[in-house]
Amino acid sequence: MNKVLFITGPTASGKTSLAIKIAKKFNGEIISADSRAIYRGIDIASAKPSLEERDGVIHWGFDIVNVGERFTAYDYQQYAYKKIEDILSRSKLPIVIGGTGLYIDSLLYNYQFSSEPNYELRDSLENKSLEYLVEYCNKNNINMPENKKNKRYIIRAIEKQGYKNNGRKDNDFTSIAVGITTDRSVLKDRIVKRNREFLKLGIIEETICLSNKFGWDNESMTANAYPLIRKYLDNEINLEKLIELMSIRDWQLAKRQITFMKRNKKIHWLQLEEAEAFIEKELS
Repeated sequence: MNKVLFITGPTASGKTSLAIKIAKKFNGEIISADSRAIYRGIDIASAKPSLEERDGVIHWGFDIVNVGERFTAYDYQQYAYKKIEDILSRSKLPIVIGGTGLYIDSLLYNYQFSSEPNYELRDSLENKSLEYLVEYCNKNNINMPENKKNKRYIIRAIEKQGYKNNGRKDNDFTSIAVGITTDRSVLKDRIVKRNREFLKLGIIEETICLSNKFGWDNESMTANAYPLIRKYLDNEINLEKLIELMSIRDWQLAKRQITFMKRNKKIHWLQLEEAEAFIEKELS
């Protein structure tokens, strides 16, 4: 087969378990499309599946760079295409899974990126209002820094995602793209339960380790739950408030992910159970 399966959807929608199940049935290997999972050490906060959860399925796209190192959407695209080519060459099924919409789109539509900094764009962003930059991040699924009132920080977050022009060309493979849709109340419950599990797994200890190593001002420490855990460590909030705020932040992320990915007409949106049947039919 010359097919590549894409599974996307909001955080906590059940993408990982579905991808592993499909990979075991169809001799697949998984390529993560998560802009947080690329970092070494960001494990629990990025919901990387454990070795036990991976159940023998090979995973790519984890632990590519150190915290603080530059890694753009262009870098991800080039990395993922090489993995897709390698997996197909071994007559196996590449399964791209994740919630970073720009990563998914860059592969589905084969965006033509510039690998060099776009100074013209940077200058144009400098002239934009803070409100415009915040809206740009929301529309393009870009994680903003904790200090949302600092234009320089927001521009750096945008730059980190790489720059896309209008050029596209066809891929050499056939894409099957599925998005997992979930009832909002169910998704909210899953998010809360997952955050409670993150605490049991040691997300606070992970945060302390990373902050000691890289400092709180590192851009990677301004995303995920880390700023909220810092408030907990500083005794500004208690444990229950931490879970509440982490869940609110994840829900806001899920809404941004849904808004961004719903624009992609190549994605078939299905409930988790329906998605499995649809994928098996497309691959059979």
